[in-house]
Amino acid sequence: MFYIYLLYSASADKYYLGYSDDAYRRLEEHNTSERNTFTKKFRPWELVALFECGTDRGAAVKMERYIKKQKNRRIFEQMKNGNQLQGPLAKLVRVPLLRD
Repeated sequence: MFYIYLLYSASADKYYLGYSDDAYRRLEEHNTSERNTFTKKFRPWELVALFECGTDRGAAVKMERYIKKQKNRRIFEQMKNGNQLQGPLAKLVRVPLLRD
């Protein structure tokens, strides 16, 4: 299963959107990786929203690109707050942020 995940950095008041088959592993990587990346500059990150995209990696990539092209912080805030999403985003299924 592939997921779209939304991270938030309170220290920088920034959002980061990505996709993965394991969002909790990716959160850990964003917070600990030594690589020089965008997310390294604004640590710590918190997982604030998680959406199921299905079993097709291509669909997850397409959805991630669509959201990023919107360049609209309001979409991230709607995702974070659990508001009803519109258009192509309406088919995303929100996953509770509970860990085993």
